Amino acid sequence: MATIKAKYFIALVPEGKIQEEATALKEEMKNLFNLKYALKSPAHVTLKMPFEWNEKKEEKLIFKLQQFFTLREKFELKFKGFDRFGRRVIFIDVSRSVPLKNLQESLGKFCKQELKLINELSDSAFHPHMTISFKDVKPKNFDIYWKHILSRRFEADYPVHNVALLKRIEGRWQVIYRFTLKG
Repeated sequence: MATIKAKYFIALVPEGKIQEEATALKEEMKNLFNLKYALKSPAHVTLKMPFEWNEKKEEKLIFKLQQFFTLREKFELKFKGFDRFGRRVIFIDVSRSVPLKNLQESLGKFCKQELKLINELSDSAFHPHMTISFKDVKPKNFDIYWKHILSRRFEADYPVHNVALLKRIEGRWQVIYRFTLKG
């Protein structure tokens, strides 16, 4: 029987008002500039980049991640303003914090040791952010996009109570499980 590989990633996926406001910004960029690629996933802060996993062993993946996250404490995250990666990515900035850094680092080690996943460059060069536009951003129009997003405001405190496992289903990323943090 053939192995069916599916794509997954692990992220903080805010719910409620933060998700609504971030999604509204993505929709605005789509409506004004036809930048729609970021709408293929809910607004999120990636902790582990997309990886392939045998879909038939999805329950095992969830079980192992559940064991990992059960031992991790809840913490606070702050979103404030906007930033960019060169002229290719526009994002909501996330204040760096020790609990976030520790969670991402320990998750990276866990994924390498327990799940046998390869460490990506982003695992060691972690820059927390919540993407608004990427991939379909045209460098020649970047200044227009950037000026527009800077006319907006985004600031929110996010109590992180869970971490999400997302799966690529029919070309879109969907939360398939939320792991509750301790505390």
